[in-house]
Amino acid sequence: MHEIRERTYGDDSMRRKETIRLLVVLPLAAVLGVIGFLAAVAVARGATQTTATVSLRTTKLGMVLVNSSGHTLYLFGLDRNGKSACTASCATYWPPLVSHSRPTAGRGVKASLLGTTRRSNGSLQVTYNRHPLYTYSLDKRAGQTSGEGSVAFGGKWDAVSAKGTAVLKAAGTTTTSSTGTTTTTSNCAYPPCP
Repeated sequence: MHEIRERTYGDDSMRRKETIRLLVVLPLAAVLGVIGFLAAVAVARGATQTTATVSLRTTKLGMVLVNSSGHTLYLFGLDRNGKSACTASCATYWPPLVSHSRPTAGRGVKASLLGTTRRSNGSLQVTYNRHPLYTYSLDKRAGQTSGEGSVAFGGKWDAVSAKGTAVLKAAGTTTTSSTGTTTTTSNCAYPPCP
Protein backbone atom coordinates (compact mmCIF):
# COMPACT_ATOMS: atom_id res chain seq x y z
CA MET A 1 0.00 0.00 0.00
CA HIS A 2 2.88 2.29 0.76
CA GLU A 3 4.23 1.68 -2.77
CA ILE A 4 0.89 2.59 -4.28
CA ARG A 5 0.87 5.92 -2.41
CA GLU A 6 4.38 6.74 -3.62
CA ARG A 7 3.43 5.96 -7.22
CA THR A 8 0.32 8.06 -6.94
CA TYR A 9 2.26 10.87 -5.32
CA GLY A 10 4.95 10.55 -7.99
CA ASP A 11 2.33 10.56 -10.76
CA ASP A 12 0.65 13.61 -9.20
CA SER A 13 3.97 15.44 -9.10
CA MET A 14 4.60 14.70 -12.79
CA ARG A 15 1.08 15.75 -13.70
CA ARG A 16 1.57 19.06 -11.88
CA LYS A 17 4.84 19.70 -13.71
CA GLU A 18 3.21 18.90 -17.06
CA THR A 19 0.27 21.14 -16.21
CA ILE A 20 2.61 24.00 -15.28
CA ARG A 21 4.56 23.51 -18.54
CA LEU A 22 1.32 23.61 -20.51
CA LEU A 23 0.20 26.72 -18.69
CA VAL A 24 3.47 28.44 -19.64
CA VAL A 25 3.95 27.06 -23.17
CA LEU A 26 0.39 27.50 -24.49
CA PRO A 27 0.11 31.25 -23.77
CA LEU A 28 3.64 31.77 -25.09
CA ALA A 29 2.75 29.90 -28.30
CA ALA A 30 -0.44 31.94 -28.61
CA VAL A 31 1.47 35.23 -28.21
CA LEU A 32 4.04 34.16 -30.81
CA GLY A 33 1.24 33.11 -33.16
CA VAL A 34 -0.47 36.49 -32.83
CA ILE A 35 2.83 38.31 -33.44
CA GLY A 36 3.46 36.16 -36.53
CA PHE A 37 -0.05 36.81 -37.82
CA LEU A 38 0.28 40.56 -37.32
CA ALA A 39 3.65 40.56 -39.12
CA ALA A 40 2.17 38.62 -42.04
CA VAL A 41 -0.74 41.05 -42.27
CA ALA A 42 1.66 44.02 -42.27
CA VAL A 43 3.76 42.46 -45.05
CA ALA A 44 0.68 41.60 -47.09
CA ARG A 45 -0.79 45.07 -46.58
CA GLY A 46 2.51 46.65 -47.65
CA ALA A 47 2.63 44.45 -50.77
CA THR A 48 -0.92 45.29 -51.79
CA GLN A 49 -0.31 49.00 -51.33
CA THR A 50 2.76 49.08 -53.59
CA THR A 51 2.31 51.63 -56.35
CA ALA A 52 4.87 52.17 -59.08
CA THR A 53 5.94 55.74 -59.84
CA VAL A 54 7.37 56.62 -63.24
CA SER A 55 9.37 59.86 -63.66
CA LEU A 56 11.83 61.48 -66.05
CA ARG A 57 15.54 61.73 -65.36
CA THR A 58 18.49 63.14 -67.24
CA THR A 59 21.03 60.48 -68.27
CA LYS A 60 23.84 60.28 -70.81
CA LEU A 61 21.09 59.37 -73.31
CA GLY A 62 19.10 62.50 -72.44
CA MET A 63 15.75 62.44 -70.65
CA VAL A 64 14.50 58.89 -70.04
CA LEU A 65 11.79 57.25 -67.95
CA VAL A 66 12.89 55.92 -64.56
CA ASN A 67 11.27 54.06 -61.67
CA SER A 68 10.92 55.43 -58.13
CA SER A 69 14.56 54.45 -57.40
CA GLY A 70 15.83 56.39 -60.43
CA HIS A 71 16.66 53.26 -62.43
CA THR A 72 16.23 53.53 -66.20
CA LEU A 73 13.13 51.93 -67.71
CA TYR A 74 13.34 50.01 -70.97
CA LEU A 75 10.99 48.69 -73.64
CA PHE A 76 11.42 45.34 -75.41
CA GLY A 77 11.25 45.12 -79.19
CA LEU A 78 9.36 41.81 -79.15
CA ASP A 79 6.44 43.11 -77.06
CA ARG A 80 3.25 43.46 -79.14
CA ASN A 81 -0.15 45.04 -78.51
CA GLY A 82 0.77 46.09 -74.98
CA LYS A 83 1.63 42.51 -73.91
CA SER A 84 4.96 41.38 -72.50
CA ALA A 85 7.03 38.81 -74.40
CA CYS A 86 9.62 38.66 -71.59
CA THR A 87 9.03 35.83 -69.11
CA ALA A 88 11.05 33.23 -67.18
CA SER A 89 14.82 33.90 -67.33
CA CYS A 90 14.23 37.01 -69.45
CA ALA A 91 12.32 38.57 -66.54
CA THR A 92 15.25 37.76 -64.24
CA TYR A 93 17.64 39.90 -66.29
CA TRP A 94 14.99 42.45 -67.31
CA PRO A 95 12.66 42.68 -64.27
CA PRO A 96 9.23 44.02 -65.20
CA LEU A 97 8.03 47.14 -63.42
CA VAL A 98 4.99 45.85 -61.52
CA SER A 99 2.37 47.68 -59.51
CA HIS A 100 -0.48 46.52 -57.31
CA SER A 101 -2.58 49.52 -58.23
CA ARG A 102 -2.70 52.28 -60.81
CA PRO A 103 0.83 53.62 -61.41
CA THR A 104 1.66 57.20 -60.48
CA ALA A 105 3.02 59.80 -62.89
CA GLY A 106 6.07 61.56 -61.52
CA ARG A 107 7.91 64.63 -62.78
CA GLY A 108 7.66 65.07 -66.56
CA VAL A 109 5.47 62.02 -67.20
CA LYS A 110 2.02 62.16 -68.82
CA ALA A 111 -0.44 60.30 -66.60
CA SER A 112 -2.63 59.63 -69.66
CA LEU A 113 0.14 57.43 -71.16
CA LEU A 114 0.50 55.26 -68.02
CA GLY A 115 -1.35 51.98 -67.78
CA THR A 116 -0.96 48.32 -66.85
CA THR A 117 -1.04 44.97 -68.58
CA ARG A 118 -1.60 41.57 -67.00
CA ARG A 119 1.46 39.30 -67.12
CA SER A 120 1.28 35.52 -67.56
CA ASN A 121 1.82 35.09 -63.78
CA GLY A 122 -1.16 37.36 -63.02
CA SER A 123 0.81 40.41 -61.83
CA LEU A 124 0.19 43.87 -63.29
CA GLN A 125 3.06 45.31 -65.31
CA VAL A 126 3.26 49.07 -65.81
CA THR A 127 3.01 50.30 -69.39
CA TYR A 128 3.79 53.67 -70.94
CA ASN A 129 2.27 54.50 -74.31
CA ARG A 130 1.23 50.80 -74.38
CA HIS A 131 4.83 49.58 -73.99
CA PRO A 132 5.44 47.27 -71.00
CA LEU A 133 8.28 48.71 -68.88
CA TYR A 134 11.34 46.90 -67.52
CA THR A 135 14.46 47.68 -65.52
CA TYR A 136 17.84 46.07 -66.26
CA SER A 137 19.54 43.93 -63.61
CA LEU A 138 23.01 45.26 -64.52
CA ASP A 139 21.98 48.89 -63.93
CA LYS A 140 23.16 48.98 -60.31
CA ARG A 141 22.86 52.74 -59.69
CA ALA A 142 20.24 55.32 -60.51
CA GLY A 143 20.71 56.89 -63.92
CA GLN A 144 22.73 54.05 -65.43
CA THR A 145 21.74 53.07 -68.99
CA SER A 146 23.86 49.99 -69.64
CA GLY A 147 20.91 48.11 -71.15
CA GLU A 148 20.44 50.63 -73.97
CA GLY A 149 20.70 49.01 -77.39
CA SER A 150 21.19 45.50 -75.99
CA VAL A 151 19.96 42.59 -78.05
CA ALA A 152 18.88 39.80 -75.75
CA PHE A 153 16.14 37.17 -75.59
CA GLY A 154 15.42 37.63 -79.27
CA GLY A 155 14.80 41.38 -79.29
CA LYS A 156 16.27 44.82 -78.84
CA TRP A 157 16.07 46.78 -75.59
CA ASP A 158 15.83 50.57 -75.54
CA ALA A 159 15.44 53.23 -72.88
CA VAL A 160 12.06 54.97 -73.05
CA SER A 161 11.59 58.65 -73.91
CA ALA A 162 8.99 61.01 -72.46
CA LYS A 163 6.86 60.31 -75.56
CA GLY A 164 6.85 56.60 -74.75
CA THR A 165 9.06 55.59 -77.65
CA ALA A 166 12.59 54.24 -77.90
CA VAL A 167 15.19 56.90 -77.11
CA LEU A 168 16.74 58.13 -80.33
CA LYS A 169 20.35 58.84 -79.58
CA ALA A 170 21.82 61.33 -82.03
CA ALA A 171 24.56 59.58 -83.99
CA GLY A 172 27.15 61.76 -85.68
CA THR A 173 28.39 60.54 -89.06
CA THR A 174 31.31 61.95 -90.98
CA THR A 175 31.44 61.92 -94.76
CA THR A 176 34.29 63.03 -96.95
CA SER A 177 33.77 64.68 -100.34
CA SER A 178 36.05 66.40 -102.85
CA THR A 179 35.11 69.74 -101.30
CA GLY A 180 36.08 68.79 -97.77
CA THR A 181 34.76 67.03 -94.69
CA THR A 182 31.12 67.41 -93.70
CA THR A 183 29.66 66.29 -90.37
CA THR A 184 25.98 65.49 -90.27
CA THR A 185 23.78 64.28 -87.46
CA SER A 186 20.97 61.81 -87.94
CA ASN A 187 18.56 60.25 -85.52
CA CYS A 188 19.06 56.58 -86.03
CA ALA A 189 16.90 54.33 -83.88
CA TYR A 190 18.39 50.97 -84.88
CA PRO A 191 21.87 50.21 -86.24
CA PRO A 192 23.23 49.99 -88.83
CA CYS A 193 22.70 53.69 -89.35
CA PRO A 194 22.77 55.09 -92.90
